[in-house]
This record gives sequence, C-alpha cells and structure tokens, in this order.
Amino acid sequence: MTAPDRTLRVLGRPALLDGIRGSRLTLTGVGALLLVLLAASVAAAVTIGPADIRVSEVWRSIAAHLGLGVSPLSPLRDGIVWELRLPRILTAAAVGAGLALAGVVMQALTRNSLADPYLLGLSSGASLGAVAVVLLGVGVLLPVAAFAGAMAALVATLALARAGGALTPARTVLAGVAVSSLAGAVTSLVIFWTATGDSYREILGWLLGSLAGARWPAVAVAGGALLAVGIPLLLVARILDAFAFGDTSAAALGVPVSAVRWTLLGATALLTGALVSVSGSIGFVGLVLPHAVRLVTGPGHRALLPLAALSGAVFLVWADTAARSLFDPRELPVGVVTAILGAPVFALLLIRRRERS
Repeated sequence: MTAPDRTLRVLGRPALLDGIRGSRLTLTGVGALLLVLLAASVAAAVTIGPADIRVSEVWRSIAAHLGLGVSPLSPLRDGIVWELRLPRILTAAAVGAGLALAGVVMQALTRNSLADPYLLGLSSGASLGAVAVVLLGVGVLLPVAAFAGAMAALVATLALARAGGALTPARTVLAGVAVSSLAGAVTSLVIFWTATGDSYREILGWLLGSLAGARWPAVAVAGGALLAVGIPLLLVARILDAFAFGDTSAAALGVPVSAVRWTLLGATALLTGALVSVSGSIGFVGLVLPHAVRLVTGPGHRALLPLAALSGAVFLVWADTAARSLFDPRELPVGVVTAILGAPVFALLLIRRRERS
C-alpha cells in the first residue's frame, strides 16, 4: 500500500479512495471510447461524398497502400479515398486535436476561461502572412508565410507586453489583443487595396478556415507538429494543475513559474502556427472543447489534456465533413461550421456554469 493510500485509510476514508480509483477507471473508459470513435469517424467520413464507397472498401484501400493486400476500388475511386478524402480528414483530426490541446494549456497558464490558441494574435498574424503571399501570386508559399506570420505576431505580442513592465498573463493577453487588432486592420487594408478577381474568394476561404486543399504534405505538417509539441504538452499535467492555484502556490511547489509559463506559451504558439498554416483560422475549437470536456473530467489536467485532444479531433472531423457535404456541390469553410456549432454550445456552457455557481 502506498503512502497516500495509508494516509486515506488512517483518516478513515476508504470510500473516497475507492471513488478516486473508480473515477480513473471511468475516465480510462472514456478515453478508450473516444479512440474507437475517432477511428470509426475517420473511416465513416471517408465514405461520405458523391462517390459510393463502403467502410470495408476504405479499410482495404488503406491496407493496400500500406502494402497489405490489393485495393478493391477502381483507380479513380481509390484516388478519391487516398489522395483527396483521407489526407483531408487526417489533417482535420490533427488540427482539431492540436487546437483543443493548445486551448487547455492557454486557459491554465493565463487562468482565463476565455483564452484560446489565437489569444496572442497568432491567427491574425498568420492571416496577414497568408494574404500577402496570395496577393503576390506565390500561393505555394502560403503555409510557410502563415507560420511566419503567426511567429512574428507572437514575438510582437511578447515584446509589447515586456515593454509595459514585467511579463504577466493579463498584460500578455492585452498585448495579444492589440497585436491581433493591428494585424487584422493591416490585412483588411491590403485586401481592400490590392485584391482583384478570384483572389477575393481564395483569401476569404482561408480567413474563414478551410481544409479543402489539404493533402499529404498538410498531414505531415499538422501531424508532425502534434507529435513534436502536443505529446510533450501531455506530460505537463501536474505543472498545469499547480498553475491553477496561482503563481505563488506554483512557486511554493517548486515550479519555476516564469520560465515554465513562457516555455509552454511558446510551445502552444509553435503548435498553433503550424496548424493554422495548413487550415486557416478555425475558431471555437480551442475555446469550447476544453470547457465541454471539463464537465466530464473536472479540472485535473491529467485526464483533461488527452480527452480534450481526442474530442477536438472527432469534432473537427465531423465539422469538416459537414462543411464539404451538406451543401454539395458547394462547400462551406469549416470555420463557419465550427462557429455555428461552437457559439451556442459555449453560451450553453456559460449558462450552466452560472446556474451551478
């Protein structure tokens, strides 16, 4: 029996100990369920569209491309699965998971329930970089320019926050709002002054968030960023729990508050910049999903981080599927769908929290 177990027994609270163990088992079951749901969602979403493709054919086609068997589909239908739908859906899953994960971290570090991955001006900076290369006629560089714009916005935000004195969460948030407003204004000015013809539609689609052009390079960028940054973020649950009690309490627990905060903020900015570079600006995922998952897990980050990531992946897979199929042959930007779904859900969460308080 471990020391915490003995302590609880001495205090005469075996029921509490059993409750904690039961809760962990329940959350493990929720995680396993979400993993199965994500795999099923990817397979089902690939079948949705004008071409008649069954789930079994999807799995056999994927296996064939992995060197296991022969695809049952014709070359055209196999190309629809492997070259068009599957990379787009996998990109949606990676982007959804990454944005939800970044939202959890941002809300913990700033102790601001309205924080999301775009809080530090990242989205506006990425939009400015993307618009610039589209109007210059070098759209092939759009992901690189969007990422560079997001990183430039982060640097500007931190520099502005530091210019006002010591870096604090409140000052950083205000600096992010200022940088976001400036980048948005410059983006609007550039569009108004120079955009002509079809460039308007291309720019608008990117600003509203779209995965229509996602192919395997986008999967590599989004998935690589999620693996390189997202997995380490999953390992800092205890540190984020310490931040929930305030900087003083976190420091008393041995956390180097300033260094850890800015390291994690930089990591989430890096992750968000990579995701935005392939998907455009997709709102509400990093804001709503963490709040929704907390209703199940409570405030502890050990369960909240992975379950929020899985929920974000499932959510964005189906949001993008709805965006491309509901009004076929026309396609909505996925950012419009997430806003339509996310805004009322967030309002409902706010109302429920007020009723409980």
